[in-house]
Amino acid sequence: MTTTRTLGRSGITVSAIGMGCWAIGGPLWGNDGQPFGWGEVDDDESIRTIHRALDLGVTLFDTASNYGAGHSERILGQALAGRRDRAVIATKFGNVSEESTRRALGTDASPAFAVRSLEDSLRRLGTDHVDLYQLHINELPVPAALDLIGTLEALVDQGKIRAYGWSTDDPASAEAFAAAGPHCAAIQHDESVLRDNAAVLAVCDSHDLASLNRGPLAMGLLTGSTRAVGADDVRGRAPEWLEWFTDGRPTPRWAARVEQVRAALTADGRTLAQGALGWLLARSPRTVPIPGLRTVAQADENLATLTQGPLSPESYAEVERLLADLRPALKA
Repeated sequence: MTTTRTLGRSGITVSAIGMGCWAIGGPLWGNDGQPFGWGEVDDDESIRTIHRALDLGVTLFDTASNYGAGHSERILGQALAGRRDRAVIATKFGNVSEESTRRALGTDASPAFAVRSLEDSLRRLGTDHVDLYQLHINELPVPAALDLIGTLEALVDQGKIRAYGWSTDDPASAEAFAAAGPHCAAIQHDESVLRDNAAVLAVCDSHDLASLNRGPLAMGLLTGSTRAVGADDVRGRAPEWLEWFTDGRPTPRWAARVEQVRAALTADGRTLAQGALGWLLARSPRTVPIPGLRTVAQADENLATLTQGPLSPESYAEVERLLADLRPALKA
């Protein structure tokens, strides 16, 4: 069974499932009190989780400069000390935060900030290069994104990054960035069994890019958990873009969708989360889900999907039948 995939036209080999590191960053706050993190974390448990992920075959770790205002990168760097050669590190730039106060301060899409942010990320990660450097402003106008290409190519030439990409859900943006950037290797986008983005996957196909899947478990909805989250968790006061949760609990209409496909996702003995990840592996040979992990138990459950492999064709077809009204008429 194939447990690795290729990071697009970079040729970099990564595990078929990566570890998302947003949650291990801890709190991050907007000026209006909006939480942008996942609440308080146990740093020792985070490090144990990263080590467990490595032991289970994970090589791709996805973080960002603003997760916990840099705390995620710092913890990942500590965990990978002496193990850097076993890891492919993906981080992001464009969202500005203040480390001392853990405050979100807006965005900066300038080439100068991209360089400065990388230097800060390298310091926190304790490494001399990042494998994948990703623009983190989802809806940035395409001209501003294209203004970054020259700077990103220069960083590749300097050996400070191996490849780059954009975290965006817009297929036209992904298309323009991929066409302009010789070392663009991946598009990170929202992708789960509940929200398929066939148009972005088509761009990945046409430009030989990896599809990094953020939100592969719908931010916890596809784990089946019904517990309420705290006020310092982004799901507790969900921004407009976060449909899965309302007031810290699963949004009823989406929870009903999960129940609609639960039997199909778990038909071969998988847990719900394992079935959702298996659906993504079956969706395309380019998909690389990056579920957020912050406990060893979560790593053990979710990463078992590496050995289970993609959902069976029969189960996949049944899920698609059940969710047909959610799917676009034309699929990639």
